[in-house]
Amino acid sequence: MNLSAEKNETYQSSEFQENLEILRQIYFFSGLPLESLKVFAYICTRETFKQGDYLFRQDDDDGQAFYIISGKARLVHKDEGGEQTIRDYDTGEFLSGMALLGAMHRLFSLKALTDVTCLIMTREKCSATIQQFPDLMPRIIKAVVERISAWEGRFLVSREESCKVCRQKVGVSLI
Repeated sequence: MNLSAEKNETYQSSEFQENLEILRQIYFFSGLPLESLKVFAYICTRETFKQGDYLFRQDDDDGQAFYIISGKARLVHKDEGGEQTIRDYDTGEFLSGMALLGAMHRLFSLKALTDVTCLIMTREKCSATIQQFPDLMPRIIKAVVERISAWEGRFLVSREESCKVCRQKVGVSLI
């Protein structure tokens, strides 16, 4: 084996280990057995987006989930009034896990505020892996349900009486 091939193999092994460690920290994957996590770590890809690029666009169904390895991105919603900022995402945040579970059109766009490097999982690859490990789906659904319930609980506490209209719109966990 030549030096170039050894460097490439070491790099791939190192990236695989990093992917595995990242997945272990993400709620969506953290409760899964190591054997399946290794498959997910292997099938993830990394992509870098330049400042101003869109990671995804409103109304698309790209079937991708993103973990921000580095950088910052802004979630925006466009309507007849123009583009409105929803919130910013930073290094260490996982977005769009539900896009891995089924077809859904994006309600928002995500735009890179800085150069952003992401770990990306596709619905197609995720589904193929779940077919290999059928016992994963109940664990994934459990993680998503717990996440939605926890989010809604935090939302209710943080809004108290300050936004009665907001409080009337909650109920996601009732779905």
